[in-house]
Amino acid sequence: MDKAVCAQRAPFVMELEAGEYWWCSCGKSKSQPFCDGSHEGSQFTPEKITLDEKTKVWLCGCKATAKKPYCDGAHKLLKE
Repeated sequence: MDKAVCAQRAPFVMELEAGEYWWCSCGKSKSQPFCDGSHEGSQFTPEKITLDEKTKVWLCGCKATAKKPYCDGAHKLLKE
């Protein structure tokens, strides 16, 4: 798998509690936007997110962002 799977063409907007999270970079996780290990055997690795306090985040859903794990609007440039 050379290219990540687009999980959705919009960010995952959520308010997360303080703690550690792992963002799915391959797009194959069944627990989007978080990693469930579906990347095993590929070149993809999840991105660690550490929050010190409850925070509203916009996590990339298309997996094409240049600012992993956060949405940078790349989903607007994807071809159908």
